[in-house]
Amino acid sequence: MRVLFVGDIYGKPGRRIASELIPVLKEEKKIDFVVANGENVAGGFGITLPMFRKLERYGVDCITSGNHFWDKENIIPQLDKIPNLLRPANYSDLLPGRGSNVFNDKIGVINLQGRTFMPNIECPFKTAIGKIKKLSVPIIIVDFHAESELEKQALAWYLDGKVSAVLGSHTHVQTADEKILPNGTAYITDAGMTGSFNSVIGVKQEKSIKYFTYAMPQRFDTAKGEEHLNGVIIDIDEESGKALSIKRVKI
Repeated sequence: MRVLFVGDIYGKPGRRIASELIPVLKEEKKIDFVVANGENVAGGFGITLPMFRKLERYGVDCITSGNHFWDKENIIPQLDKIPNLLRPANYSDLLPGRGSNVFNDKIGVINLQGRTFMPNIECPFKTAIGKIKKLSVPIIIVDFHAESELEKQALAWYLDGKVSAVLGSHTHVQTADEKILPNGTAYITDAGMTGSFNSVIGVKQEKSIKYFTYAMPQRFDTAKGEEHLNGVIIDIDEESGKALSIKRVKI
């Protein structure tokens, strides 16, 4: 099983480069399943139903999210009808949507959100174990949307051998620490961003500079130019669920 995980797709530039490159990667690299983080596709904040449908047309099989998932309220009433759009599983079960699911009867995806420098929601470590038991499939991909490298690495070691991959998202900067942990779990601290790299993590530079120099609220407009797709490709043994390789993608 070969899985492509696409790092946070940011705004229109991210959608454009994703639409061009995901179909090419699927064909050239013989990808079996595509997961993409889509919490920033709608102007950098949240996801709408039309944007979700676009990602599906690009060839994304499962769309994960994070702390901006709730920014676009219009999609919330639709969540229970969309099995391949995930919100972080460690938000309350009383909220709409789902945080994990099984696809093609053989691959599970879990979406989790960190708590360090983030909203204080339920424990991602305990939530992960509960979801793994319920999914009951050998191949499980975890998108851990978190700020802290410490928290991401700790979760990966905690889940080593229990899932196929723990893939970090949220910080929009691709790290160079991809590896296979001793018990067969692939890991990277952050898969990176898909969008404009002529920017500050997707935002126009002048907006970010004003925010930090004047400490005044700014509208973080999406930057344009120098679009890249970031992510990873993971090869997984279908019987054991153990990762065989993980390679960074930057195009």
